[in-house]
Amino acid sequence: MRTLCASTLIGELFVIGFAGLVAMKDPDLAMSTVWTVCGVAMVLSVLLCGVITRPGGVALGWAFQVALVASGFVVPAMFFLGLGFAALWWASVHYGRKIDEAKARFAAQSASAEPDAA
Repeated sequence: MRTLCASTLIGELFVIGFAGLVAMKDPDLAMSTVWTVCGVAMVLSVLLCGVITRPGGVALGWAFQVALVASGFVVPAMFFLGLGFAALWWASVHYGRKIDEAKARFAAQSASAEPDAA
């Protein structure tokens, strides 16, 4: 699960950076504000990669997805991109857990088969 979720979060890092470039064109927004918010969000996406497997890590990831969708109020294209990444996040969590379970089953089968072969 960690690999899939981290890949999604790193993809979001780039999207947030590009959204910052788009938001910078808005005359109502100060450039310092745009880059402070984008910078914090980009750092959070990298930090979340490290806490995915810890308790509450997936929930923090969901909160990040909600924030990404909500950024559509500033950059309207982020509504669509945020929903797309939220779908990728769901798939990463869902299928990542299935992969982890399959790996655990395979490891258990391999461990139980080794004593018989010896």
